[in-house]
Amino acid sequence: MRKLLLLLAAGGSAAAAAPEKPNIVFIMADDVGDQAIGCYGGQSYATPRVDALAGGGVRFRHCYSMPVCHPSRIAIMTGKYPFRVGSPRWGSFPQAEEAGSIGNALKKLGYATAVAGKWQLTMLRDEPDHPHRLGFDAYALFGWHEGPRYYRPLIYENGRVRSDVSGRYGPDVYVEFLAAFIERHKDKPFFAYYPMALAHDVTDDIGEPPPLGPQGHYDSYKVMVENMDERVGRIVDALDEAGVRGRTLVIFTADNGTPKSYYYTAQGQEMLKQPIEFFWKGQKTKGGKGELTDAGTRVPLIANWPGVLDAGLTVDDLVDFSDWLPTFVELAGGAPPVGLNGKSLAARLRGEGPGKRRYAFAERNEKRTIRTQRWKLYDDGRLFDMSQGRQEEAFVPVDRSSAEAHEARLELTRAMRAVVR
Repeated sequence: MRKLLLLLAAGGSAAAAAPEKPNIVFIMADDVGDQAIGCYGGQSYATPRVDALAGGGVRFRHCYSMPVCHPSRIAIMTGKYPFRVGSPRWGSFPQAEEAGSIGNALKKLGYATAVAGKWQLTMLRDEPDHPHRLGFDAYALFGWHEGPRYYRPLIYENGRVRSDVSGRYGPDVYVEFLAAFIERHKDKPFFAYYPMALAHDVTDDIGEPPPLGPQGHYDSYKVMVENMDERVGRIVDALDEAGVRGRTLVIFTADNGTPKSYYYTAQGQEMLKQPIEFFWKGQKTKGGKGELTDAGTRVPLIANWPGVLDAGLTVDDLVDFSDWLPTFVELAGGAPPVGLNGKSLAARLRGEGPGKRRYAFAERNEKRTIRTQRWKLYDDGRLFDMSQGRQEEAFVPVDRSSAEAHEARLELTRAMRAVVR
């Protein structure tokens, strides 16, 4: 109330004040780099609903994930870099971090919590209570590497396999689950986490080719991205229908860059692939999932909060995936825990000013990078001037560095040592 009165006295509008304990909807697409999105210059896929979020909110140019799925999820859940929590093996989660997870942190602050889509942190057939242990009151998640995610999906809901979805398209089930959760909790603060299945391929490691679906073939990457966009729109529509849009912060991002190849059909037991090439700002390009390059780690980030965030704003704040836990805790009225790698973006998301991060970090298989908006340093000593293009062709040799590049190398070397100490 005091903040509202101060705003009014200064000539500001009541709508400019961020509500206490806002609802938070965190949407994370799978395998969708920023170059695939229209408002980032993507030209091959139609993304009108995501673009509309950007048009009505803030678009970040410098958000960096880990280069593959599981490490990004570890960073989100813990607020720490994967190597800081023991570099958990694929499909596992460090037990010591469960109590401090993002879900538990928001539950303690009075939030109802739900997750639907892709879990990937454990095998749900072995630990069906794991999402509950990480603080989610309700969940509907497909059995990652346990069964299909799209057609005839294997979906665990609150500890049990659903028996009523054999004729359904998985992404529709996840959206309906979250829409129902939003409607049930529209009168109290809620955190709805939507780690999407789209636009990841169907995967070829569940024992036999996944169901082709009614069309008789697997969806192309284009179809997947456009299906992703439509489901994002349905979540926003659910907020409108529940009457809570004005007090809800919607975040859209992705877990890593676009893949370099994609499963697109099956012949008997054989899965066949095709490369993914798409147009970005008039140039044909390829994805880089799995790489520490921009193609593997630079992801879209859009924040939309009607009446709080300025429409159509583009910012250069640095963001990495350890930032979500402290950001959401601060927005929810709590104090971010000590010992995190993450830096809170709450001030930016309340429309009050830039974020606190000076360097963004990413890692993959004991290889690491740290960067500013312009300069990027690998842990093997390679420095790149990223203002010369995303392809990392502007390598800066130690013996031919300008004074500016030399200072950047020293600064980033110190920052890397501080992170990995």
